[in-house]
Amino acid sequence: MLAISVYDADSHAKALMTTDQILVSQIKKEFGDLSYHRDGVLNREWLASHVFSDADKLQRLNSLVHPRVAVDYAKWLDGHRQEPYVLKEAALLFESGSNQSLDKIIVVSAPEKLRRDRVLKRDPHRTVEQFKEIVEKQLPEEEKMKRADYIIVNDDTKLVIPQVLSLHEEFINTDPLAK
Repeated sequence: MLAISVYDADSHAKALMTTDQILVSQIKKEFGDLSYHRDGVLNREWLASHVFSDADKLQRLNSLVHPRVAVDYAKWLDGHRQEPYVLKEAALLFESGSNQSLDKIIVVSAPEKLRRDRVLKRDPHRTVEQFKEIVEKQLPEEEKMKRADYIIVNDDTKLVIPQVLSLHEEFINTDPLAK
């Protein structure tokens, strides 16, 4: 619609865990060969049961993945320098520290119950307990909002598209050299 490039950090992280040989090697070294199926595909079920449920192991996995995503993002960004602006979407933007390399932060905000209902509808294989575990590992919504430069309210009380269009107009009309 607006022809603005978006780097989806979560999707890139999932892909890198299978395609980035440095990361694959690090994960196997840290967590063992069972981290991957014989065909080279990440063994998500095994990782979920042996890594994601252990805070220390999850932190170690994140300490491997986040730096590789940062390298990938830098390469991606180099290919998009001529664009008026780009967006980076990341669930763990603050937790990974990647917010520090961005010019502005937009937080899309919705009440937890609404976010939960949306996630469970989108991912019917997830349970309420799994959603709660995910949220507990993230910075609280209120803290994200305090750190944001812009907030898009996505709680079914305000139209989202006008909020997005307003930000788009502001970003398009901002002199990039004035940063």
